[in-house]
Parts: sequence; structure tokens; C-alpha cells
Amino acid sequence: MEAGEIGGAVVFALAASAALASAVFVGAVDFTHPLAVGGGAAFEWDGVIPWLIGVFGGGPSAAEAGDVSVGMAYELWVRVRAGVIAPTLQVAVWVCMVMSVMLVVEATFNSVVSLGVKAIGWRPEWRFKWEPLAGADEEKGSGEYPMVMVQIPMYNELEVYKLSIGAACELNWPKDRIIVQVLDDSTDPFIKNLVELECESWASKGVNINYAIRSSRKGFKAGALKKGMECDYAKQCEYIAIFDADFQPEPDFLLRTVPFLIHNPDVALVQARWAFVNHTTSLLTRVQKMFFDYHFKVEQEAGSATFAFFSFNGTAGVWRTTAINEAGGWKDRTTVEDMDLAVRASLNGWKFIYVGDIRVKSELPSTYGAYCRQQFRWACGGANLFRKIAMDVLVAKDISLLKKFHMLYSFFLVRRVVAPMVACILYNIIVPLSVMIPELFIPIWGVAYIPMALLIITAIRNPRNLHIMPFWILFESVMTVLRMRAALTGLLELSGFNQWIVTKKVGSNFEDTEVPLLPKTRKRLRDRINLPEIGFSVFLILCASYNLIFHGKTAYYFNLYLQGIAFLLLGFNFTGNCACCH
Repeated sequence: MEAGEIGGAVVFALAASAALASAVFVGAVDFTHPLAVGGGAAFEWDGVIPWLIGVFGGGPSAAEAGDVSVGMAYELWVRVRAGVIAPTLQVAVWVCMVMSVMLVVEATFNSVVSLGVKAIGWRPEWRFKWEPLAGADEEKGSGEYPMVMVQIPMYNELEVYKLSIGAACELNWPKDRIIVQVLDDSTDPFIKNLVELECESWASKGVNINYAIRSSRKGFKAGALKKGMECDYAKQCEYIAIFDADFQPEPDFLLRTVPFLIHNPDVALVQARWAFVNHTTSLLTRVQKMFFDYHFKVEQEAGSATFAFFSFNGTAGVWRTTAINEAGGWKDRTTVEDMDLAVRASLNGWKFIYVGDIRVKSELPSTYGAYCRQQFRWACGGANLFRKIAMDVLVAKDISLLKKFHMLYSFFLVRRVVAPMVACILYNIIVPLSVMIPELFIPIWGVAYIPMALLIITAIRNPRNLHIMPFWILFESVMTVLRMRAALTGLLELSGFNQWIVTKKVGSNFEDTEVPLLPKTRKRLRDRINLPEIGFSVFLILCASYNLIFHGKTAYYFNLYLQGIAFLLLGFNFTGNCACCH
């Protein structure tokens, strides 16, 4: 057990203790409050059957019967509401409260570690040895430089294939110690021909580049990477650098990352941070950048500094070939093959390093539909991997109990299951329904204090984006519905749990942030609108209107109206592409 793991466990315990102490101080924790719902009449089935017989059996006066039936219908609704609906939702409320506390403790832990790392100026070089590869002639080559293979998996990447191939071929590394491998799964013959010609062009300039294709797309990206490592020339490479088709590493990328692997034989992966060339093109890309900034600044940084474990991002990283082979290689059993490999490698005792100072240019999804497909694949795959690998983590012998707890509880349970579930169920379902069920008790700390704490935690690590924060909150409210559906699909292995859809690239120039126009195609109405989002907006707006007219103990209508409008706008695919949002 290392000092980083012990320190991480101590910080996590302090975060949990602080959360409990704060709850007690503000009076949020009150064990004297009964779990059962009070204030409503008990539900009795004895009165329901006679009422139904009287209604359907007729009476002496239709008008009188109508008045009586209306009154009895309302009385029945009150009894059902108080005796069945409210208690059921009350249980869901308390489950959500527990999950909310789990979420805020996890977020606090990650943020405290992240802020601590930033405050003391901690760098990976403090924990892991790093020395430059000096005294070598890159043109003639040197034995000091290990063999590195750069893999570029792509699929019909017409807009960006030149950028990724060109960037890989221009990496500063001895020409006889690097192999560029383009794994082209394209199904369009025209695009395949262009990619092959590009590879031939670089080969004529003296670059050791190989163009590889497959007869089928079995396994998608994982299948392509696995096939690429089976090549004879790949087996002589000690390290594998992986870049998606829209990524453009700087020329010194290998010179800054590979030394970590050379001087630390227990390190399997060096992960760089993503930078985005189109984050200012729309409101959609701006809120996406906030999401990814939190992921890299907080989650990846905290995991690297404490347990030397985090999820491989699938690109912009360098792997030790031995670690990949020992972990069983690439597998296509989930849609998050990168996370799958990272977890299996970590179970074998390998460590990971995240280097936030190294940034690789890439592209954010430019449409709401593309972003949703990307997020669904990640959320569904992560939950499905939890289902498949939890037992392997429990019985692993090469990692400590603390690391097992971190992986199962923090990495999987809280982030892949609890976070999407509680955010959607509590704020998009229970709170809206509560305006019509006065018997339902929702603690103020659950709907006010915890969201405020999470907002502050996020804002601290994104101070430059405070003006975008309100839009980010509403956007994330919409995305919780998709992420919950994805998590349930992965956990239960429902239809489509292993479906892979490649994120469409626009191919914006890396020196220009303006997105070029894509060829316009005629779309059907159902392809231009998102019915689930529109349906949810109607539900939220109706609940807000009811709360505005018949408000009692609660007044959620302002928030519900904003949420409803956000769902409605995204339902019609408005993502802030107008000039005023730039």
C-alpha cells in the first residue's frame, strides 16, 4: 500500500466526516422524522369497490350521481395519493437522499485532491522518475530510443484523416524507431482510397507508415486495435501511442510521455489531456468543454495523484505493450474498450500517470445528436463494464483493499450508476411530481444544499466559465435523462447495450475555430426533433403551471419552467449556434 493510496483514503474519510458534520450542524439529519408519510388519510380498499358499483350501476338522478361521483372520485384520489403514491415516492426520496450524500462526498474528495495538487504545484515527476532522452541523433536513430508504434483507428473520416496522419508522421522521434499504423475500417471505397493515398504519400517521404484494413468491422475500435497489434512489425514495439482520427498531437508528444514509461517499469499508461479547437463555436460546445474540463482537472487528476488509477480516455495516451498483453489485450465486450483495458491492467498491479500539462488538440461533437450518442455509449458501456468486472475486482490479488474500494465504490458505483440515477430521478421526476402530492416530504438539504455544494465544487475548478454555469446546469439536467437510460441499459443489458455509433467529425481547421458547413441533406421531421425531450418538457411545464396556480408548501415552478424550456429547446435541436452565443 502506497502513501498516495493512504492519503487518498484519509482525504475520503475526511470528506465523508465533513459532510456528516455539516448535515448535523444545519439540522439536515433528523432521525426523529418518521419515514412514513403523515397528514393524509389511510388508504382503504373497503370503500373503493362499493363506490365503483354505485358509479357503474346508475342512480335516480344523473346530475346528482355526477356530483356524487366527482366528490367520491376526488376522495378516492386523495386516499390513493396519501396511502399508496406518497409512501412509495417517499421511499424513493430517502434512497435519493442517500445517493446524493454519496455523490457530494465523492465530488468533495476529488475536488479537495485536485485543489491540493494545484495549490502545492504537484507534478507527476515528484512521484515518478522522468529524465529526457538526451544525447541522441533523431535522424540517425539511437538505441536509447525504444521502438514506438502510433496507432490511428478511423472509420470514414473524410474530414480529419489528413490531420491525424500528418501529426503522427511529424512526431519528433528517430525515423527508424517509430512505426505509424493507420487502422482503416472505412466502408466508403472513395474514402479508403484517399486514406491509402495519404499513407503512400508519407511513405514516399521516408516515414515508416503502414496502412491496415480488415475484412469486417467485428469488435469496432477494439477489434481494429487488436488486429493491429497482431502484425509482425507491431510485436517489436515496446510502446503503443493511440490517437483517434480527430486528434493532433504536438511534435514533442512522445519525447514528453515515453520517458515516464522507460524510467518506471511499473507504469503501464501515460495519459495526456484533451484540448478542443471548436469549443467556442456554439453554446453546446462551451458546455461540453466544462464537462470535459471537470473530468480531466478533477477526476483524472485525483485518480492519478492518489491511487495511480483512472480510466484511459481511448486516445492521446501511450501504453506499455507488455501491460496490454498481460491484461488480455483489447476486448469488445462493452462499448468502452478503453476503460475495460484500464481496469484489467490495474488489477494486474500496473500504475497510470495523468499529465495535464500535455494537451492534444481534438474536436468536440458539433451537434446535439452526436453528443447524445457519444454520451450514451460511454454511460451505457461504463455501467455494463461494472456488471461484468465487479467480481474480478473483488478477487484480484495484486491490488490493495483501499484500491479495490476506490474502484468499486468511487469509480464504478458512484460515477457510473449513482450520479446519473439520482440526478434524473430526484430533480426531473420526484420534485416535479411533489407539487401535486402535498403529503410527500423532501428535505430542503436534499434539493437545495447538496445541489449548491456540487455547483460550488464545479465552479471552483472552472472559474473562467462562471457565465456559462446557468446554461451548463440546465443542459446537464436534460442529459441526466439520457445518462440514466444508458446506465440502466448497460446494467440490465437491455436492447442496444452494445451498440457502437461513431461520432461524426466536422473537421474544423485547427488554426480556425469556425466550423465549415456540412453538406445539407433532407431530413424527416422525426429526425429534426427529439421527441423524448419534447415529451419531458411538456411534463415539466405542466407541473410548473400546477405549482404556480395551486402552490402550497413548495414553490418549484420557477426552476421547473427553466428545466422545461431547456428540454424544449434541445427537443428542437437548438444548441446556441447564433452569433450572440459566440
